[in-house]
Amino acid sequence: MARAAIDPVGVDRRPVLEQRSASVAEGIRFFSEHPEGRRVAKKLSVLANVGLGYLRLGQPATTLSGGEAQRIKLAHHLTASEEAGRGLFIFDEPTTGLHLDDIATLLKCFDALLAAGHSLVVIEHNLHVIKSADMVIDLGPDAGDEGGEVVAVGTPEEIAQDPRSLTGQFLRSVLGKAAETTTSREQRAGRQAKKKK
Repeated sequence: MARAAIDPVGVDRRPVLEQRSASVAEGIRFFSEHPEGRRVAKKLSVLANVGLGYLRLGQPATTLSGGEAQRIKLAHHLTASEEAGRGLFIFDEPTTGLHLDDIATLLKCFDALLAAGHSLVVIEHNLHVIKSADMVIDLGPDAGDEGGEVVAVGTPEEIAQDPRSLTGQFLRSVLGKAAETTTSREQRAGRQAKKKK
């Protein structure tokens, strides 16, 4: 029995391969305009949700930065079924090269993983990420050979008050606004309440 030939013509008589040079965001727009492409658009939207809407659909994996590769893995896990169970995710500087708006998007993705019952360990220098953590382990006192010791452990607010913590000195400025501090505390309290259920 002969195999059916794969139709090289894609959506709207335009070859799907033409879309390889499109960005993820452009791909979402293109595929969502067609009933047969909506499933593809839905999958692509997860990449946009983790801040990767600018990547080209045909971009080789070898050209991705470490942070981009981590966010692709994050997108995969965000779409995985709940039957996969709870997991531990370790992210090493996932904000490297990200715009502040993209960092906010990444934090929402982290919240989605936490809400699904997963645990996160994030190695990060970005103060906006640190202030959102449930617990911070500050290593130092300096970098390289002068580091590697536990300087402080606690909530971001506790780290900010520890006189030995260099991170705490910078964190104080980020936590200085009462509204931001309250929001961070409320988010942590909400996550911890969900974990107890």
